[in-house]
Amino acid sequence: MEPNFEGICAIVRSVGWGAAEILANQAQSFEVEKSGDSPVTSADLAANRYILEKLQAVFDPQVFAYLSEETYQSEPLESRIGRDWVWIIDPLDGTKDFINRTGEYAMHIALTYRGRPVVAVVACPGFGKLYSATLRGGTWVENQNGDRQRLQVSNKAEFNDLTVVASRSHRDARFNQLMDRFPVTQQKQIGSVGCKIAAIVEQNADVYLSLSGKSAAKDWDFAAPELILTEAGGQFTYFDQSPIQYNREDVSQWGGILASNGQVHGELCQTAIALLEEIDRG
Repeated sequence: MEPNFEGICAIVRSVGWGAAEILANQAQSFEVEKSGDSPVTSADLAANRYILEKLQAVFDPQVFAYLSEETYQSEPLESRIGRDWVWIIDPLDGTKDFINRTGEYAMHIALTYRGRPVVAVVACPGFGKLYSATLRGGTWVENQNGDRQRLQVSNKAEFNDLTVVASRSHRDARFNQLMDRFPVTQQKQIGSVGCKIAAIVEQNADVYLSLSGKSAAKDWDFAAPELILTEAGGQFTYFDQSPIQYNREDVSQWGGILASNGQVHGELCQTAIALLEEIDRG
């Protein structure tokens, strides 16, 4: 029997709003530390503590594993590998945008079953919005007043009509060459994967590309945004059009990932592969 994903999602939406409030309150004053190459703020840690505390009180850690950006390095692999149900959490996606106060940061929570997302919440506190999706249940957006509406991606199918959204940071020379040659000429820069996918489901953009370089995006960057997009009618795959797999030993997502409104997804993926081959040949 399939669990009640809508019931689970209602709980996660409530947790999402609580975490969003913590982030919004801390957006005015926070401390920054370095963790490897990435800045970590006191807001990340406070939101992470809150999310884990609230979820673990309802979803027994004996049944549900937890993979969080802030805690995964301190947890043994056995705590999540081979587990059917895994929560994948990013308490603050777009830390640099949070620090720079652009408002383009997000909070991601996804429940995955055997490596695929089935419930997702993406909160964008800077815009006062929370996006949620359940497997086969559609994608919804709500504001702080509780007004809620269903979302659908655009039906644009001509390359000339599409808008691609990309990062300001996390760009290297190879990615810049790909973006320069990509046939979708209308380009927007938005921080955080959650906010980029929000732009696509709100029909303010149509395509998003991610390409690993020396480092790669991680499971928690994509798990929740993927379901938000696919339940609104879009597609979210590797460049070879295979589905993303989550909760593997390596949490890095190496290679190229393309998210789109789904109208010409295959053609966009094939174009990206061909362009990369050209770029790599020099």
